[in-house]
Amino acid sequence: MTQKSHLHDQAQALLIQQHQLDQTNVHLDRMLGVLDSMDQNQRSNDELLESLLAQAQSVVDAQDVVYVGEHERVLFEREGLAAPTDFQTPLQPLKLLDIVEIDEDSGWSDCLAQLDGYATRQGLERAEDPFRGLMTDSQRITLEKRIQADFTLKAAACDQYDYMIAGTCGLIGGLVDVFFVGVPGTGALGNWADEQTDDVVKGFARLNGWKGGRDDSNKIAGAIGFLEGKFKINYDHATSHVTGDAVQNMSMKNHHVKSLGHSPDLLGLFFSILDQFSNTAHFVDKGKLISVNTKTFELSGGNLAAKVFAGFMNWLGHLFSDMAGSSGGRGKVNARRGSGIPIPFYSLLQFINVGSFGQHKQTFSTLAVKVFEAGYDMRHGIAMAIPVLITELLTRTMWVIKQRFYHQRQWRDCAPTPGNPELRRMLVVGHGTLCMVDVTDAALRSGGNLVAFMARSNLIAWVRLGTLAIKDLKACYAAGALDVEVVDAYLEEEYARLLTA
Repeated sequence: MTQKSHLHDQAQALLIQQHQLDQTNVHLDRMLGVLDSMDQNQRSNDELLESLLAQAQSVVDAQDVVYVGEHERVLFEREGLAAPTDFQTPLQPLKLLDIVEIDEDSGWSDCLAQLDGYATRQGLERAEDPFRGLMTDSQRITLEKRIQADFTLKAAACDQYDYMIAGTCGLIGGLVDVFFVGVPGTGALGNWADEQTDDVVKGFARLNGWKGGRDDSNKIAGAIGFLEGKFKINYDHATSHVTGDAVQNMSMKNHHVKSLGHSPDLLGLFFSILDQFSNTAHFVDKGKLISVNTKTFELSGGNLAAKVFAGFMNWLGHLFSDMAGSSGGRGKVNARRGSGIPIPFYSLLQFINVGSFGQHKQTFSTLAVKVFEAGYDMRHGIAMAIPVLITELLTRTMWVIKQRFYHQRQWRDCAPTPGNPELRRMLVVGHGTLCMVDVTDAALRSGGNLVAFMARSNLIAWVRLGTLAIKDLKACYAAGALDVEVVDAYLEEEYARLLTA
């Protein structure tokens, strides 16, 4: 049974229970009416009895009846005063209510069967939309108004100041990207991201028992070497020769992007667990998925769940050992930053084996590998994310300030909610400006070299712009339709509130 049909059955059951409640209320009203009628009859009978007693007393007084004994009674019958013998009550007995018998051992299916039987006996038809029948007209109108106001897609109505603010925020983010990110390993933010990655790797190594290197200059190499030894995996092929030339042109510079198990995302986790269980290694080469058999690899753990957890920890620990480069490369004097791990889902670009670009007529998948070899790894991805984050936060902050002080709205009405159409359009303009600055800088500085152009391009910014543009286009063409994301966010918030209440 699907979730939708289950909810439909629940709503149908509520409708039948509502009918039972209505019938019970009608029955109670009838009982109250009968009780009122009985009360009126009782009062009328009391008045009649008092009148009869008065008449009887008058007759007794007029006849001079004398009681001769203390315990004897004098009976008399007066002509025309005989009591009726065919008296009948005017009240009719109430019928019993139709009930649904459910005990503590009954399941949901038994309950539904009993309710369906009740509906059949009462002549109730199954409603196509039972939720509509659960609300009154006023409740339905109120709900429809709220859905229209808060949960539907709306076209943006930005003024000139909104576009000016968004463009300025995007320009600031673009300048940060140009002057502080640049190509991998050269910008100030790139160097900062490298240092932070080194600190994270050393911290993770200490959590797993590393005591630190003897020489400060060799600390990161020692941490990487420790993690490489502790979290060994079977798919860490470094060259084409190791794979029997099944994967072409693989080297220390690109094996992390070619090996799917080194991808720090759900794709990498899946192939890492698969490779560890099946003693294989999966690579991407020229748009093709290649599987290579490896030596037998035994996962620790006494059952399947323990082995899966061990495989996950091997994958995670090995990613930490590779994100700052290899121990051999980082341990050398004046060593470069080394080859890290790819940006999440970057490995999928190798499946786009189309086109013929540049002087050597290379496909897009080959160019993606070349760009990674130039240092376009996750550390550079962290650096690229900073101007994107600056643009996002600046735009949202300026929108809140404008709502509060220009439109004179209360602070509670200035929250930058995801369903606000004007904020969504401003984010598109802001990130679009950032991308225009980025692509202009990349085109001017690359000198026509496509690899250099891609290495200077901010992939994070373009992905963010793409997601925002799709949402804005959807809102423009589907204005008035339900915004599922806003509804989900509201339901999650209400669910969390109910759990804490």
